[in-house]
Amino acid sequence: MSESSALPPSPVAAILLAGGQGTRAGFAQPKQLESLGGKPVLRWSLDALAADRRVSVGVLVASHDVAAAAGFLPKGWIATDPGAERQQSVANALAALSDWPDEALILVHDAARPGLGAAVIDRLLAALDSADAVIPVLPVPDTLIEAEGAQAGDVVPRDRLARVQTPQAFRLGVLRRAHTEAAGSAATDDAQLVRSLGVAVATVEGDARLHKLTYAEDMAILSGLLGVRDMMRAAVGMGYDVHRLVEGKPLWIGGIKIEHSHGLEGHSDADVGLHALTDAILGALGDGDIGDHFPPSDPQWRGAASHRFLAFAGERVAANGGRIGHLDLTIVAEAPRIGPHRVAIRNRIAEILAIPAGRVSVKATTTERLGFTGRREGIAAQAVATIQLPEI
Repeated sequence: MSESSALPPSPVAAILLAGGQGTRAGFAQPKQLESLGGKPVLRWSLDALAADRRVSVGVLVASHDVAAAAGFLPKGWIATDPGAERQQSVANALAALSDWPDEALILVHDAARPGLGAAVIDRLLAALDSADAVIPVLPVPDTLIEAEGAQAGDVVPRDRLARVQTPQAFRLGVLRRAHTEAAGSAATDDAQLVRSLGVAVATVEGDARLHKLTYAEDMAILSGLLGVRDMMRAAVGMGYDVHRLVEGKPLWIGGIKIEHSHGLEGHSDADVGLHALTDAILGALGDGDIGDHFPPSDPQWRGAASHRFLAFAGERVAANGGRIGHLDLTIVAEAPRIGPHRVAIRNRIAEILAIPAGRVSVKATTTERLGFTGRREGIAAQAVATIQLPEI
């Protein structure tokens, strides 16, 4: 959407549904996590909605594992659990928006339709100026027949038929009423719930790129419609960091606080583990180093928590259409012992980057009392990051 576009008179929220398993597609994982053009399918819709400046709040409806595998949530977005049926999933998202006024506008979109563009959102929100519910539709181009077993039946007139897509747009209060009255149902379409209240549902032109991922062969169709290639290349980066041990400071390593007589000296919280990982990821991206993005000369980073630096590096990967494949971190310290904290460090790194802990390795070693680490003057860390990026 262009910067000059006018803001709608009411606030806009979005619900992105990604709770289904997609078993018909036959993938080894939920279909919304399959890679399309170098990023998970659900990330296409999430990024499109987050990029629209009219959408100020969003709710991702997904299991914890799916939400974590999809990567970081954009600013203003939260995640909530899906229900056993689609109706309950939408109801859960509406509950998360309980403090929003009824006159607000809401977009409800299925993550299995990754080809979301600003033009469809424009048409939907514009139509809500004179309607309480709007859906995007496309004409039916094929001849339709009634199927009688293996025999062809009568032709079904298609002039009054249309293909319904998402996102669907509503006045929030109307959608709330519809779901309150439909509680516990297995409804698969929000517009039909609204129509059951006697509320008219307007239509606007849809978009062929909003093709739904249902079967495995739909991935090829979507790749063509969206003009993407699924070929990925591996990129590897290395990071190294050292900080001096001093008295009177807390010791942060790998995103957790470790009780010790000394802490690490630095402009931020001096977390050598997260600094090394940040540099490794930025190196794999060819995107400078931690000092380029967070210069120690800038007072705003004095005492900053290093998880902010690592999260930023993860966001840069996602912004480039990539994903983190594996991280390997080695802490070099004579003391304290890192072994008892390895699992906590591993889990914390995975949490910061919203990736499975299985993609993170944390090791520790000493220098057999040689050098500055052996003399307990400081702690060092080295890291290797492997990421996948779209082929250019």
